[in-house]
Amino acid sequence: MMASESWLLIGGLVAIVVAVVHSVLGEVLIFQRMRKETIVPTQGQPVLRERYVRILWATWHIVSVFGLAIAGVLIFMSLYPVTDVRGLFLRAVAISMGVSSALVLFATKGMHPGWVGLLIVAISAAMALSS
Repeated sequence: MMASESWLLIGGLVAIVVAVVHSVLGEVLIFQRMRKETIVPTQGQPVLRERYVRILWATWHIVSVFGLAIAGVLIFMSLYPVTDVRGLFLRAVAISMGVSSALVLFATKGMHPGWVGLLIVAISAAMALSS
């Protein structure tokens, strides 16, 4: 493995650790106290209303999803340095945007329109992949 691929592998592995730690610490330190028998926290009063807590939770985890997508691209590039990464990148975008769309849709019960935009990006990337 060449030096540049080693750096890509290190970056990808660290991105996975950061994404997992980010989501786990967010759940433990922030959202656990805002949850009442549901996976999506809803208890933010008196500071935040429920709908804001819901989108905050989804957005928090979207950062981790994007981090994992970037990690996947970096690790793949470290293992296959001469491979064209266009297809890999489009898959990473399509999957991460699709998962993020589902997170926002689920967390906000469809009330935040961000899920639509994320879904359109996911579909666009998937369509570009199949073209």
